[in-house]
Amino acid sequence: MGILDLFLQSTSSISLLGGLVVLLLFYLVFSSSFSSKEDRKEPPGPKPLPLFGNLLQLDLKRPYLTLLKKVVVLAGYKTVKEALVNHAEEFGERDPMPIMHEYNRGHGILWSNGDSWKEMRRFALTNLRDFGMGRKASEDKIIEECNNLIGVLKKFKGEAFDTTQPIKYAVCNIICSIVYGSRFENDDPEFTSLVDCISARVQLLGSPSIQVYNMFPRFCKWTANRKSFLRLGAASIRQNLQLLRRLKETLNPQMCRGFVDAFLVRKQKLEKSGITNSHFHDENLMITVQNLFSAGTDTTAITLRWGLLLMAKYPKIQDQVQEEVSREIGSRQVQVEDRKNLHFTNAVIHDTQRLANIAPMSLPHRTTQDVTFQGYVIKKGTAVTPLLTSVLYDESEWERPHSFYPAHFLDKDGKFVKREAFMPFSAGHRACPGESLARMELFIFFTTLLQHFRFTPPPGVSEDELDLTPHVGFTLDPLPHKLCAAPVHEEEEGLRI
Repeated sequence: MGILDLFLQSTSSISLLGGLVVLLLFYLVFSSSFSSKEDRKEPPGPKPLPLFGNLLQLDLKRPYLTLLKKVVVLAGYKTVKEALVNHAEEFGERDPMPIMHEYNRGHGILWSNGDSWKEMRRFALTNLRDFGMGRKASEDKIIEECNNLIGVLKKFKGEAFDTTQPIKYAVCNIICSIVYGSRFENDDPEFTSLVDCISARVQLLGSPSIQVYNMFPRFCKWTANRKSFLRLGAASIRQNLQLLRRLKETLNPQMCRGFVDAFLVRKQKLEKSGITNSHFHDENLMITVQNLFSAGTDTTAITLRWGLLLMAKYPKIQDQVQEEVSREIGSRQVQVEDRKNLHFTNAVIHDTQRLANIAPMSLPHRTTQDVTFQGYVIKKGTAVTPLLTSVLYDESEWERPHSFYPAHFLDKDGKFVKREAFMPFSAGHRACPGESLARMELFIFFTTLLQHFRFTPPPGVSEDELDLTPHVGFTLDPLPHKLCAAPVHEEEEGLRI
């Protein structure tokens, strides 16, 4: 890969709760001839059918292997980097999915464009850093949640458990601390509802019926998953309104507790100055907060779950991690600065991110102007999908792209090395704004958990039987599974975690 693999697809996909299986009767053998016109030099693509377009060519269960709509797909490290980094301005807009536009209405960070996006992203990056993102303050928050998670895992007493909720609750509480200024107890119904709602909406976003709705929004508003998605969104708004109301009532402009306080203070200052057309309004606050939670919870939690699953499946690699951690850190608290000495552990985390490939398709981009790219003309307003899976699995960049191989990130002396084709957070203007926080969380959580526990398959299940096939949705998380976490230092009950 690494060469241009641009192709147009007039899409959609089909499998509306099994109700549209009848469309398979219309399946035809498609011509591989290209439909682009030579005189315009548009990117090539499969010839579409009348009415159906390329609908029947798509795989709804694995949309990252096909497409969701008429888009230009960027495949391979060199192509994705050239577009998102070297032509950042031309490929810099977001192409909002109809379901997200219907819900967000152009507000927030993830799906917005123009001045509103610039203002919200700039404010978010500045204030998230002020409240600890990527700094010592957030390290303390992560360590606190990591200690709580260790306590939760110890309660299973080595018996098999599902890693999903404990890890999601721990990660989400870090976002709560940064955004709201306080954490929740894991058994708080308000908190568990918040986390469960985020996960449910992410899963619905990747469902076949919502993919079809995104292709045909005028005709598919009746789909059950669309209604469920919007209903969950409304419930999330009601819940956040209660939280925001309490923060407003106790707001002290001289002592901001978190991101929400900082936003409210800026809003007040602008209103006192008589500025009425500001982007700092309640709708933008609500959607931005939801964006931060959805982007900052599921992806990190899913990556951690993949990491523990891989350790259970590859015990020799787990041995190497634990030996390095024991040698370099011992029993003291893991800190971010330890990363520079834990070369193998850092390599394991990075190759977990690469192989897990949890966001195989970056959120869709849109061209801001006509652009000539690698000899092709891509018109203004064209939807563009950077296929991150083609970067993380690029055979011209990785020695063993489809295998778990931490040596990808080690030199001949066993020292950690960066790889340019490591792009799980995307790149350019639309790269994940929470990358520094996510990297810190992954390192502290993963290293600390391996410092304290040995992860193994449930009784009666061998390492070979642990399935690495992903559960396909908007993100790729592990299939439902259980692991056992046996304390490494059972005799050291007095050890400070």
